Amino acid sequence: MGTTTAVAGEGKGVSRKNMFIVAALSLGYLLLSYLLVGFKTDQLVLVGLANLLYFVTPITRKFITGFSIFIVFWVLYDYMKAFPNYWFNPVHIEDLYNTEKALFGIRSSGTLLTPNEFWLQNSTAFLDVMSGVFYLSWIPVPLAFAGFLFFRNRRQFIYFSLTFLLVNLLGFVVYYLYPAAPPWYVQLFGFEFIATTPGNTAGLVRFDEFFGITVFHSLYAKGSNVFAAMPSLHSAYPLLVFYYALKNRLGLSANILFGIITVGIWFAAVYTSHHYVLDVLAGIVCASCGILLFNWLVARKGVFSRGIDRFVAAIS
Repeated sequence: MGTTTAVAGEGKGVSRKNMFIVAALSLGYLLLSYLLVGFKTDQLVLVGLANLLYFVTPITRKFITGFSIFIVFWVLYDYMKAFPNYWFNPVHIEDLYNTEKALFGIRSSGTLLTPNEFWLQNSTAFLDVMSGVFYLSWIPVPLAFAGFLFFRNRRQFIYFSLTFLLVNLLGFVVYYLYPAAPPWYVQLFGFEFIATTPGNTAGLVRFDEFFGITVFHSLYAKGSNVFAAMPSLHSAYPLLVFYYALKNRLGLSANILFGIITVGIWFAAVYTSHHYVLDVLAGIVCASCGILLFNWLVARKGVFSRGIDRFVAAIS
């Protein structure tokens, strides 16, 4: 009887109320996006895909409802373009560079170099390709892992997704409290602050050149803020995946795979001059704090925990 009822419930169409809510959210998002960051075809693609998945079948409706957490992340990240962090606090350039060199400097030919400068002088085609492959995985891996959890364990899917969002929110707060220039900025412009500096592929350009493509050029042309290098959220994401892989006991092979991806992205961030070692460490701290904070909120069995229970029920 219970199974029959559940199946019948899944087969129900979308109510008029939910249709109105989805339409209002879609139109509201497009209008607000136009006002804040201007019209982009990406916005139509996002709205079109979200609506398609919501209305096509009951399972895709649950899928996109769960993945709305990642949509919130993407929208917030995109809207950061409208409010550059250097409006609110001075950008750290020279002090961050000098601290990096003092803590992690490498002596080469009688000169003290930052790790970024050392690898810039000692790059190889193998490391260029390897770093590019790792860096291409920084978003697909968390999204694919979330998709896997959605079909394996809905509660763990929600836990992972909300932890991902929380870590990003913590990172965004630091972006605004401590605007920071990436290593490639110093390599190109020195210590002078230039607000209109566009995104740059830095060392990843060698990956594009090796294969004769422009994948990283296209990605970094859409960056929200050049001066948001601290913390490195690139370094935080794979650590979240690695933690939840361990938590869900996916086996030795999965743990080794995600461990390699995690360390690989950490190395690539420094090797390609997109982040200092300090940025990577800050990303690790950000991920760790997000995990601890989320687990604490769930353990309290309060409003937050009850909200998660309702969310899990809605997509189960």
